[in-house]
Amino acid sequence: MKPATPGEGHRARLRQRFLKSGFDGFADHEIVEVLLTLCIPRRDVKAPAKALLQRFGSVRGILDASPEQLREIAGIGEVAPVALRIIRESAGLYLRQRAEARSLLDGVDELIDFWRARLGGLRHEVFEVAYLDKRYQLLPDGVQRLEEGVPDRTTVYPRKVMQAALARHAVFIVVAHNHPSGQLKASSEDLHLTRCLISAANAVGLTLLDHLIVTPDDALSFLDQGLLQKC
Repeated sequence: MKPATPGEGHRARLRQRFLKSGFDGFADHEIVEVLLTLCIPRRDVKAPAKALLQRFGSVRGILDASPEQLREIAGIGEVAPVALRIIRESAGLYLRQRAEARSLLDGVDELIDFWRARLGGLRHEVFEVAYLDKRYQLLPDGVQRLEEGVPDRTTVYPRKVMQAALARHAVFIVVAHNHPSGQLKASSEDLHLTRCLISAANAVGLTLLDHLIVTPDDALSFLDQGLLQKC
């Protein structure tokens, strides 16, 4: 019989609690411990879990951290940063595929959750588009990242958005971009871009349903705030 590994009983108890009720009642460091047990076998992970939280502030902060930043934490090693990135990307893929299987427009909250998961942790500005059919269902391969860090969106994006929408036989579109600075306010450029998109969509028989701005901690919906009518 192999001797018990340090922390083995603790790991087992965490797994049993998770199987019983998910992460309900878990402290943040316990959630991180569970994640680390998937990629650091046969070693106590309580200390690195707490060190990660101290450095990055939250579970989301840990998952958003770069592999290089994660490797700076004692006890993390080379495999765990890759595993944590896989966990994060898998969560984003799950949300996208769930959206493809149902109406994306069950409500503004679902749109916000969808794009906060995709864009909220990015450190550079990204512009994405969702293409929907006449039932407001996300089309296959229906989310496209058009540009990253391009300053002059107003001349580039409308043409690309409409070309891609027509190629997919979309009926409706929803656009989203992030403000890594955390500034949750539509700029004059954002409003101008939205006007250009509405005009371009109307010209080819499409409808822009919403424009979302996502920050690391929040999101703004043009539809919810009545900004679409002002564009």
